Amino acid sequence: MSISDLFDSGFKDRNKGHFSAIVRVAMENGHLSTEERHFLDKLAKELEISQEEYTEILENPFRYPINPPHLYVQRLERLYDLSRMVYADHVLGPKQKEILTRFALALGFTPGNVSYIVDKALSLLVMGVDSDTFVYEMQHMNK
Repeated sequence: MSISDLFDSGFKDRNKGHFSAIVRVAMENGHLSTEERHFLDKLAKELEISQEEYTEILENPFRYPINPPHLYVQRLERLYDLSRMVYADHVLGPKQKEILTRFALALGFTPGNVSYIVDKALSLLVMGVDSDTFVYEMQHMNK
């Protein structure tokens, strides 16, 4: 039994919305690079997006609504998840920082401090912190 089988269809719809939002960010320049395609392949598996849904979302990423997190802590938690996926296995290689910056902006972090947020997020991942530590450190990075 997969983890999504334990939850209702709302959970699956949120995953589709989350995935389609990431596809929109990745495709904002009009195309997907090979690295971005590999990242999306891996992310689809993580979010349990079927091949049919994957193809459908790539063809029309605007079909599913974006469910942006409203609370700052929720944005940090989503940033943690995205950062881990971007960092894991170095699938995006040198484009890790660039794509994570685009994701952070899409999550609602301000352009004025997004580079600091991305640098801090990646440095925390290098140290191998867990989700709670990541959120705590990000909330207190200016203190």
